[in-house]
Amino acid sequence: MLVPIPALNDNYIWLYRRENFPVIVIDIPEITRLIPYLESNKLDVEAVLLTHNHDDHVQGVAAFKQYYPNVPVFGPTECANKGATNIMDSGVINTAHYHIEVLPSGGHTAGHVSYLVDGHLFCGDALFSAGCGRVFTGNFAQMFESMQRFNQLPNETVVCPAHEYTLGNLAFAETVLADKSAVKNQRVLVERYRAEGKPSLPTTIELEKQINPFLQAKNLDEFTQWRLAKDKF
Repeated sequence: MLVPIPALNDNYIWLYRRENFPVIVIDIPEITRLIPYLESNKLDVEAVLLTHNHDDHVQGVAAFKQYYPNVPVFGPTECANKGATNIMDSGVINTAHYHIEVLPSGGHTAGHVSYLVDGHLFCGDALFSAGCGRVFTGNFAQMFESMQRFNQLPNETVVCPAHEYTLGNLAFAETVLADKSAVKNQRVLVERYRAEGKPSLPTTIELEKQINPFLQAKNLDEFTQWRLAKDKF
């Protein structure tokens, strides 16, 4: 089971479950739709995974703990004062039912992490469909390194970003990529999904290699140039 629960204006809270095990919850900006979904579907929660310390990813953690006080909350060091009870900046998390790889993916924030679970990448604000997060740290080299780490994942990896930014990202990608065919095709699909009220996500590493300029950037200079241009787009 893989479910994106809409939150705030354009966030997604991701729920992942294998077989009939308890779910994993990735990022909690709020609990307005999350708690009713968990309760109505009678879902137990095995763990919460936080990707970074921005409020639109963690500000619902305290309220969530009122309903699930015993669920461990994993996150990077920068989330220590945002509700994380188990600090992980890299390495492996082994819960009762899940093997979770913690991938450093800084740049948007210095300590941002992503999680790889059963071939699913939960990447917060590091990687979006056809885009990547703003480099608030100013450390473009760190963000470029994160993109290279994502590029090395298997093509079939399912990518689960935290925001519905796809249409805007595709519009920018069309202005910088030499081969625009995949971008144009994906834009038609996403416009249809959004018109039907459906999310454009998840995506895959294979698709992102075709439509995401930040995964295609040949070097740090090109990556930085495109990211700065996207900031003004």
